[in-house]
Amino acid sequence: MSASAIAAVLVVVPVHDEDALLGACLTALQVAIARTAGRGIRCVVRIVLDDCTDESALVAARFPFPVLTVRARAVGVARAAGIEDGLRELADVAEPQIWIANTDADSEVPPQWIIAQVAAAEHGADAFLGTVRPDFADLSPGHRRQWLATHPAGQPTGNTHGANLGIRASVYRAAGEFDPIAEHEDALLVERCRMLGATVHASGVAEVQTSGRVDGRTPGGYAGFVREQAQLFGSA
Repeated sequence: MSASAIAAVLVVVPVHDEDALLGACLTALQVAIARTAGRGIRCVVRIVLDDCTDESALVAARFPFPVLTVRARAVGVARAAGIEDGLRELADVAEPQIWIANTDADSEVPPQWIIAQVAAAEHGADAFLGTVRPDFADLSPGHRRQWLATHPAGQPTGNTHGANLGIRASVYRAAGEFDPIAEHEDALLVERCRMLGATVHASGVAEVQTSGRVDGRTPGGYAGFVREQAQLFGSA
């Protein structure tokens, strides 16, 4: 698929009971958006509260981002709802020129996050698979050493993580959008992108830090991966 200049970026953050981590997530996002100033990129954000029972809504209200509410307890539903609402605001922009940047409420994006995804898109990427690392403060010393030894800084892994995933809006539509499921909605979407012949770009240049907890909001997901690694290396 051909490259197209990006005129707008839509950032979507699904949230389910993340009041302890959401503030850091949105603060980091503000910094990343500020880095785009002067580059002619329009940035639109949607925070999607999914059946929250904690104070996530109060945390989100401290930031200048539109907030939506769904009651699905399914991250695929939350991501899709945020995208649909954001694309309505961007109806005056052609979808090949809109980039959808996805992250999670327990994650902190780096300052260059949006710029890195846009650069990849303008060099021909239809989807962006960014690296994610757990917060080392949440890991045992053995797990931390193992992670550093097996994940060289700046090197792409090719893994799909919703906390660091970008996709061109037109390709998102063509690939069938996010499935309304509780986990693996990100990997399934990327799989369909590849089936379409879309250009999927793996990158390690804008690594996202996410919670290193082993009990996540879904049985699997990134917390499941961290849990498996902790069982192998936690006592080393």
